[in-house]
Amino acid sequence: MVGQPKPKERGRGAVLVVEDDPATREALVVFLRHEGYPAESVNDGQQALARLRDKKPPSLVLLDLMLPVMDGFEFRVQQLQDPQIAAIPVIVFSSGGDLGEKVARLRVDGCLTKPVDPEALLRCLATRFDPPAGAPQNA
Repeated sequence: MVGQPKPKERGRGAVLVVEDDPATREALVVFLRHEGYPAESVNDGQQALARLRDKKPPSLVLLDLMLPVMDGFEFRVQQLQDPQIAAIPVIVFSSGGDLGEKVARLRVDGCLTKPVDPEALLRCLATRFDPPAGAPQNA
């Protein structure tokens, strides 16, 4: 996370970070913005659903599973039931073992363990956003 921020924002919309821990939430938003991704955040699944239903929804959701009010599992169930927002990709992150098995039924686009490895996060995002200017292209 050192160096100058990348000025060009990539993708059509923001990455929505859904995390109840203020320090983790802020760290992820700062990191994403530093890497050139527009980012915003909410505290729980209920706020995330409301944000997805806005006129200009985010391009991707970075979702913690263990949340107050509405957890990540219930968020994803409700998101998939709403045709207007079902296609918005979701990358989940959480602590605990065998995360992949926990989220298999949720049909997510990526899965990361806490603490989130910045390089792993960038690899997940690279599948949904244009690469940074000057980055090597895979042929």
